Amino acid sequence: MRLLSIVIVLVFGFAANTTAAEVAVTQKGRKFSEKKIELGVGGSIKFINDDDVTHNIHSTTKGHAFDVGAQKPGQTIVHTFDKAGKVKLRCAIHPKMKIKVTVK
Repeated sequence: MRLLSIVIVLVFGFAANTTAAEVAVTQKGRKFSEKKIELGVGGSIKFINDDDVTHNIHSTTKGHAFDVGAQKPGQTIVHTFDKAGKVKLRCAIHPKMKIKVTVK
């Protein structure tokens, strides 16, 4: 019985951590540090502009559209993903900058 309780705590604790996770993504050299990210619903990405140029992270994915606006060098922006799906992110200024996010 005690072993079952420990397993339940570990499983639910892991699920809670997955959902509430925050992943840091750096922007440098007009590139994102990651190409693919997997998050739980409620998870977020912390975008850190470590570049010498302004970026503008956005998504036009249906049901997941957003635009954070201009992100100047040195700024950090956090975006939370509140529903499941596959989301394509880009920089509106540098369209070759892309990330695929899977939210489960």
